[in-house]
Amino acid sequence: MPGRPLTEWPLHPDSLTGRLTMAEFSQNRSKRRDGEVLGGAVDFLLANARLVLGVGGAAVLGIATLAVKRLIDRATSPRDEDDTKGDAPCLEDSWQDLSLLKATPRLQSRPPPAALSQPVPPPAPSLSAPEGPADTGPQTSPLLSSPAPPLCLTFQEKLLAFEQDHVTVPGAHVSLAKQLAGDIALELQAYLRNKFPDLPFGALVPGGPLYEGLQVGAADPVRLLVPLALEPGLWSLVAGSDTVAQDPRCWAVRRTQLEFRPRGSSPWDRFLVGGYLSSRVLLELLRKALTASVNWPAIGSLLGCLIRPCVASDELLLEVQHECLELTVAVLLAVAGAQDGDLLLAWPLEGLAGNLWLQDWYPAEAARLRALDEQDAGTRRRLLLLLCAVCRSHPALWRLGRDRLAQVVLRLGEQEADWAEEALGEHFLQALELLLSSLERASLPSHFNRSVNLLDGLREEEIDDLGFALYHGLQAPEGLL
Repeated sequence: MPGRPLTEWPLHPDSLTGRLTMAEFSQNRSKRRDGEVLGGAVDFLLANARLVLGVGGAAVLGIATLAVKRLIDRATSPRDEDDTKGDAPCLEDSWQDLSLLKATPRLQSRPPPAALSQPVPPPAPSLSAPEGPADTGPQTSPLLSSPAPPLCLTFQEKLLAFEQDHVTVPGAHVSLAKQLAGDIALELQAYLRNKFPDLPFGALVPGGPLYEGLQVGAADPVRLLVPLALEPGLWSLVAGSDTVAQDPRCWAVRRTQLEFRPRGSSPWDRFLVGGYLSSRVLLELLRKALTASVNWPAIGSLLGCLIRPCVASDELLLEVQHECLELTVAVLLAVAGAQDGDLLLAWPLEGLAGNLWLQDWYPAEAARLRALDEQDAGTRRRLLLLLCAVCRSHPALWRLGRDRLAQVVLRLGEQEADWAEEALGEHFLQALELLLSSLERASLPSHFNRSVNLLDGLREEEIDDLGFALYHGLQAPEGLL
């Protein structure tokens, strides 16, 4: 039988379908094999994720993996009619997966165990819990329990805490400061004797709040007195109110017996101005010596500290820096006062009082406060320390100074009877009220000389600032601490 061309042979109706079916079968088989491989990898990943992330974390990871797998399947499969028809369901399934992933609550991550191969030990039973059936009643978790209410301290308690933190000076620092001050006094005294052998200076004596138990931190300077040994019978004192300056705070030291002991017979005659011993001239002499002549680096290295004269201040100040503390030493030229124990200081005064000597009331104040506290075991000196510490750190009240605060405490100390520790907070507020009333009158007379108004050195705007600060301090005294 002659052969026919291939094109003339009738095609079996199922022959092409069979070939297409075999192609689809091969393609589906490769898909199934790829799916089985990917599914095995996903199962392995989920099985291990359950160990690390827990059940909740594994569920979140599984949903995300399923969504990614469907996206990969749709991207790698050919686009035929069935896929085109199924695009909408696939997109719908992907959107549902994403919405399910967003709706899944986020679980708190747990710290990984030390070793996955080690079994987790059961929780150890509490040793303090008695044996018996567990209480099935509701229990309040300690994390959910209400926090303890804050402590409400009284002003008295806050004041005592402030005293402990800002007023009390460690005993070791006090001893070290006294030792440094004494050594500096000895070195300076040896220098003055060598530099001015013709001037009879007395023994330099350190003193001040540090030696009276009235030291507030490192701000109060040590008073290093340089007494002048004046010849008896050649000098007399004139009250400042009887001089041209008419200043009751001061005294003038007048040279006498000029007809029998002419000028030049006393070594102090070279410091006379108009027949009076000038405190200003002596201050300038000692200032030049302290800033230009004394070898402070050598003295400091010998004492184990750094000593520098304060050039910017009108007073004669020495700044001492030790590895454990900082100290200020005030060098004060002094002559004996009119009464026994009184001192007159060479102080940088202005105007007509520039050559006069300032009356020093500190020794009398310290002695009076000590005597009052010893009578009733009172707290007057503690009140003075608290007032000094509070006012010194305040932007406006620092102008009051120790001298004005000491006068207020002296007046209260003689008026009030109860000076036990329990009344310390009440006396603190009374001191603020007394200061405020004094500022309203612009008058604070000295306890030892009623003709001296301690507020005379303040300007009107400074008095207003002080009164404003004290008024608000009385409204909320805790804000001052």
